[in-house]
Amino acid sequence: MITKKILIPTDGSDYGNIAIEYGIYIAGRLNAQLTALHVMDIRLLQAPVFTDISGSVGLPPYQEFLPMLQGSLDERAETILRAFKTKCEEAGLDPEIKKAVGVIDETIIEEGKNANWILLAQRGEHFHMGGGSILGSTAESVVRKSGKPVIVTPKTFREIESMGLAYDGSGPADHALKLAVELSETASWPLTIIIITSDHFLGASLTHKIEDFLEPHKIDSEIIILTGKEDREIIKFINEGSVELMVMGAYGHNRLRELILGSTTSYVIRKSTIPVFLMR
Repeated sequence: MITKKILIPTDGSDYGNIAIEYGIYIAGRLNAQLTALHVMDIRLLQAPVFTDISGSVGLPPYQEFLPMLQGSLDERAETILRAFKTKCEEAGLDPEIKKAVGVIDETIIEEGKNANWILLAQRGEHFHMGGGSILGSTAESVVRKSGKPVIVTPKTFREIESMGLAYDGSGPADHALKLAVELSETASWPLTIIIITSDHFLGASLTHKIEDFLEPHKIDSEIIILTGKEDREIIKFINEGSVELMVMGAYGHNRLRELILGSTTSYVIRKSTIPVFLMR
């Protein structure tokens, strides 16, 4: 059954605004309820951060500066959430809006417990504070820790007319296949399934497994077998431009490999120019 509740963390960044566009578009196609969440980063309100700054740039002491900072962050949150609500209403949607103070990824994960999916931007407003890498950032943390299906959106928006699925026979890939078929049936998106292996017998086995699953479903689909390194082949397939949404398991058979930097999941999130829908 297709989801009914999608949580969209929003921070007012350019990437965040694209995530909102995707959220509104997907909600319209699937008749889903959107909830916007803006998290005021508690770390910006902690004394050690501003004690040194206030002295070096001539700001008032931390105790005097804190109310001004809290007021500024709260005002900005209200502005961002009002803009979200307006965009949704213009599209005929009636969203929920939430504001919270906390550690950003932890708060998103907690609020995500009340949603079916989490949809968030590939990068947020504090992207460069992490050294220019998404690894260890909000998107990466939410994908790894939330336990929920997560859609990570790219820099630019494209309407979704078809989708791809990377399949390796693992448990998460089976969940991704089930979701992709449901999406195809609901939104009429053709589905291209890619299997990446140089093992002829494994490719044939996975193909038969997929065909058996697809047999009772009346969807437009095809299966392609590719050879090469999984992460590079997925991105190459995406860059060919034949699909506008990529569905895949967040982890494959080799869970240990997926926990290190440069894993398939991390690489695809960082490099994809289309939304990536990750299933656990």
